Amino acid sequence: MKRTRLFAWFAVCLGVLVCTTTAFATTDVERYRKAAEQGDAEAQFKLGVRYINGQGVEQSYTEAAKWFRKAAEQGDADAQYNLGLGYEYGQGVEQSYTESAKWYRKSAEQGNARAQNNLGVYYDNGQGVEQSDIEAVKWFRKAANQGHAGAQLNLGGCYTNGKGVEQSYTEAVKWYRRAAEQGNAIAQHNLGVCYYNGKGVEQSYTEASKWFRKAAEQGDAPAQHNLGVCYYNGKGVEQSYTEASKWFRKAAEQGDAPAQYNLGVCYENGKGVEQSYSEAVKWYRKAAEQGDAEAQFNLGASYYNGQGVKQSDAMARFWLQKAAMQGHIQAAEALKLLE
Repeated sequence: MKRTRLFAWFAVCLGVLVCTTTAFATTDVERYRKAAEQGDAEAQFKLGVRYINGQGVEQSYTEAAKWFRKAAEQGDADAQYNLGLGYEYGQGVEQSYTESAKWYRKSAEQGNARAQNNLGVYYDNGQGVEQSDIEAVKWFRKAANQGHAGAQLNLGGCYTNGKGVEQSYTEAVKWYRRAAEQGNAIAQHNLGVCYYNGKGVEQSYTEASKWFRKAAEQGDAPAQHNLGVCYYNGKGVEQSYTEASKWFRKAAEQGDAPAQYNLGVCYENGKGVEQSYSEAVKWYRKAAEQGDAEAQFNLGASYYNGQGVKQSDAMARFWLQKAAMQGHIQAAEALKLLE
């Protein structure tokens, strides 16, 4: 098996609609409507939420946006945030990152943590605003200091990569931990990566596997893969090919290419699963089609040897060339055998 790989997934997290989950009767909606029509901003916002959820009214993004706008123009921060979401996703209004950023900013400047995080994401990606790592960090930090888990994750990513701040694994770990302790799966995975590699914390496979497991149990594919790596190598957990293949499969079925490759390796060698060249080829192919060079090499070798597939020098050459073009040395050497 090739050296197992660990991946840190430094994603950006956008917010969700501000709304309530309590069902309201039509009479409540009419009461809100009367107040809204008289200019009551809170009622306008609440009426917009009812239209979003179809509570007591026919669901309508257009009507929701209309009432959010009325409240937003009066300075209601939650309405400004929701109107920003509407523009981001083109719900009830024509999609526009510029307009979305405008409303997120108004809400963010009033201290809305969701809007601050989303505005940070826009600056990070240059959506609706001029790209700026420094501005991204500024808004992520504002939201993170209010306890927004997604912003804490994003700020940790900035420290990991030295984007908008001086690179610091110690600071990255601090913010990943805060988000992880709130249950953020991506932060849990990233904290696990830091423990695995001893970046910003004392190296500990036990702690790494602990955080990988927390994220994996929430369905995070990279964490499932990395927990599988821990089980395969017996790092931080009792060695078990059965557990390794179990977690590789969970990640592989979500489309995680490294896990698909490693599951293929398990099938090829009969580690934790019944040995099967055809199953190995199946999973190598899935990873290879996503551009995984190791999987491309192994798939090429399978065609060359006729293991799990009909022998074909042409197909062997095809996949070995793909791997070689990515700098895979063994693939380049294997191609010489086909000359």
